[in-house]
Amino acid sequence: MVAPMLTEKELWRVLEDVKDPEIPVVNLVEMGIIRSVTREDERVTVIITPTFTGCPALHTMQGDIATRLKQAGFSDVKVTVTLSPAWTTEWITEEARAKLKDFGLAPPPRHTGDFELVLVESAACPYCGSHNTRINNTWGPTPCRILYYCDHCQQGFEQFKPL
Repeated sequence: MVAPMLTEKELWRVLEDVKDPEIPVVNLVEMGIIRSVTREDERVTVIITPTFTGCPALHTMQGDIATRLKQAGFSDVKVTVTLSPAWTTEWITEEARAKLKDFGLAPPPRHTGDFELVLVESAACPYCGSHNTRINNTWGPTPCRILYYCDHCQQGFEQFKPL
């Protein structure tokens, strides 16, 4: 089988079809999990950085990436995991932040490394926009989320942890 002649930009577009297995409204490219895509002859190598070292969706993401590239005509696919540099919520695109909010998941605030500022700010409710919110639990259904409650609209919601 001869691999299709796709440019690097076209490979990135193909990978935009790979959804986050835990948040299917966003893809791994816009979440900043896919760090690089290279092609050398027939082989495509993708480097990913999971949101957490022990991310339970890691193997699913690797398999989904390989499957999508094989569907695009590549038989030699390598998906490598790197933990350095560590993933940060700064890598989430603005488009993904809007999708997270529309999904009912408060996007993490921008912090540019100043975590003290982020930790004292209240999360904006993705449903009503109020900052009259409080943390219910620092651990949500996945290690990368916090459970909040909005005292304004009385709705529970999750926020992606700022990392």
